[in-house]
Amino acid sequence: MGIKLTKKQLAVLNFLEDFTEENGYSPSYREIMSGLGLSSVSAVAEHIDNLVSKGVLRKVPGAARSLEILDYKHEETVGLFKAKLMDCSESEREILLKAADVLGLDLE
Repeated sequence: MGIKLTKKQLAVLNFLEDFTEENGYSPSYREIMSGLGLSSVSAVAEHIDNLVSKGVLRKVPGAARSLEILDYKHEETVGLFKAKLMDCSESEREILLKAADVLGLDLE
């Protein structure tokens, strides 16, 4: 896919991954700010918004602690989905397309 991330964006992703693994839920913007030594919540929001627009993160609007890291290095997964879609029943196709959507896969 070739998504280019800045050092700060990678730091945010790594922090999110570590925090979520340790706590079982994603951090608040203030926890990200504190954990990374950023100067403001708006700086965190900008990084989060950029990561969402790049397809690396997903968040539920209006929900607290809803950040979810998406697999943005999934060329093999896309290939497997495409191969399976070529030889499946209509009901399997529907399930695969829903799963691809949940995973954020671009099958086109």
